[in-house]
Amino acid sequence: MIGTVFRSEDVPAADRFDYWRELIARTRSNDFISTHSAEFWGELRLLELGPATVMKVSFLPTRFRRSTRMVRQGDQELYHLTLMLDEGMALDHADRTTGFAPGDLHIVDSSRPYDFRPADDRERRVVRGIGLDIPKALLPLPPHRVRELLNRRLSGHEGIGALLSDHLTGLHRQADTLQPADAPRLGRVVQDLLAAWLAQLLDAEAALPPETRQQALTERIRAFVQQNLHDPELTPTAIAAAHNISLSYLHRVFRQQQTQGETVAAWIRGQRLEGVRRDLSNPALRTTPIHVIAARWNFPRPADFTRAFRTAYGVSPKEYRLRALSQFQPQESA
Repeated sequence: MIGTVFRSEDVPAADRFDYWRELIARTRSNDFISTHSAEFWGELRLLELGPATVMKVSFLPTRFRRSTRMVRQGDQELYHLTLMLDEGMALDHADRTTGFAPGDLHIVDSSRPYDFRPADDRERRVVRGIGLDIPKALLPLPPHRVRELLNRRLSGHEGIGALLSDHLTGLHRQADTLQPADAPRLGRVVQDLLAAWLAQLLDAEAALPPETRQQALTERIRAFVQQNLHDPELTPTAIAAAHNISLSYLHRVFRQQQTQGETVAAWIRGQRLEGVRRDLSNPALRTTPIHVIAARWNFPRPADFTRAFRTAYGVSPKEYRLRALSQFQPQESA
């Protein structure tokens, strides 16, 4: 497990808002104002991934204000990226006011004042979002170009923006299984995805170092594969064509990024086996024949599938399903 988790119920009611402020202050200097401070509710998971910090927050309406005086007193020289999971917040920053919808991304410069506030702080409605803080010096783009994107509604539903959004949400879904040793690598992936996305928005991909472009391409390929695992026509040739690269370049990029030494085809096969494993563990699918599940994941020959599954997981598909589903069996009363 990586990260620090705060739940308001973990501390006495009188201390909750102050504890929340202390945790947020670890990454940014703000004034925190909430009409719900006396009965505050919030949850936060803080992931420190090398120089990058990712946080998922859920809270009752709170205002985050960074004044000109605060900027003068101390500036960590960060870009703050926020993925909104709910509506109800507005931002005053960079000489404009912007409201945000679920799935929107926006960027804030810590060197400039901002006021991130609830549209209606009287309503007791939870607001959720995911934030990313990253030092400006790590972003290989000129500050005057990034300035063009400050406090704008940027889509997290398409292209690299969607890939970045999925990656940020995925980090928190998997946080309990990640290890501290994973943090620096995960931070580099987030950093490269952010740089590639901003460069795409600014039509400035040429400014990125080759390793950043390659990492972003690898993540796009992985996302494409995950979305198309059920397609029997998913092959390395089809993947290369979908990304406008040669087959040899696909293999080279994948080989450089894949730490376990797998080929593209072997990785696809492994992801499909993992899909079968998840389905065999799903109580809702307990009556679905194993060969039907295997066929859905493009294993049409039962004997070949059984050998591949046993090699990957050490037991037959039938044995795995029995073990996985046994925990869902109702216990007999004494």
